[in-house]
Amino acid sequence: MPIQNRKIPKTAPMRARAAGRLAAWRAAAVLAVGLAAAGLAPAARAQDAPVPVVAAENFYGDVVRQIGGAHVAVTSILSNPDEDPHLFEASPKTARALQHARVVVYNGADYDPWMDRLLSVSPGANRTTIVAAALVGKKSGDNPHLWYDPRTMPAVARAVDAALDAADPAHRDDYDANLASFLASLEPLDAKVAALRARYAGVPVTATEPVFGYMAAAIGLDMRNLSFQIATMNDTEASASDIAAFERDLRERRVRVLIYNSQATEALTKRMLELARQSHVPAVSVTETEPAGTNFQHWMLAQLDALDAALTGGATGAPVPKTRP
Repeated sequence: MPIQNRKIPKTAPMRARAAGRLAAWRAAAVLAVGLAAAGLAPAARAQDAPVPVVAAENFYGDVVRQIGGAHVAVTSILSNPDEDPHLFEASPKTARALQHARVVVYNGADYDPWMDRLLSVSPGANRTTIVAAALVGKKSGDNPHLWYDPRTMPAVARAVDAALDAADPAHRDDYDANLASFLASLEPLDAKVAALRARYAGVPVTATEPVFGYMAAAIGLDMRNLSFQIATMNDTEASASDIAAFERDLRERRVRVLIYNSQATEALTKRMLELARQSHVPAVSVTETEPAGTNFQHWMLAQLDALDAALTGGATGAPVPKTRP
């Protein structure tokens, strides 16, 4: 089933918030055009100055840092794990960062459509743009949570290495060595996925949103209630039959684990988490943004460890989070 874009219900508060986002984007676009027209693009980079890089999401920014080391200056736009990334509003600050970037990395597949708009009004002749969706053959309508696909980060890392080699050939050897180290550091993650697949392939689970979808598929889990998940992701109402099926799976313990997105908890998500707790179905939290103080590899491994514990009955449920305003 295709994953559609998020569709915000047209209530008055939502229309006001959408208008605010549009105004913010227009302000950012005007600034970007003004910078370009005024010839304020950065001068040629000094040989020892770090390569300016902008990543739309902080997990891509983390990969850039791991490949670039001290030779890059990375700005990650989405970096707060306590906020819903789908409610992000582009700002003039975003436009300024993009104007100076030599390398830009973003997700694509309609996860961060504001990047396409800002880049279109802020052209950069010497800028390399890396779109994760294009690297792994995903498009609009596909599940956009690509960083949970084990294929994605190796592809992004290789593209980042190539972009940095071209932008800063003096440090090519460092970039290439860091790429090799990064790819090697993913081996424990791949091993964990393989181990989980060997033990749990075919085990039924469910989720409030398809955030973890690619990883669940890599493990071979039997993911249920996809229609409900898509409705939640798109901010639309799930059908009565989808809600009933989800509740039945929890109440009758037809699923081993409930996976939920802790960055986007609506009232219905809260209700399902409470039902899971009452039914003694373990709940596992996943996030759309990399938490502070960690890196991509440790973030993924920590979530897989939590899933492993829940699947083996080691978890007793998760606290019900506050409802998102």
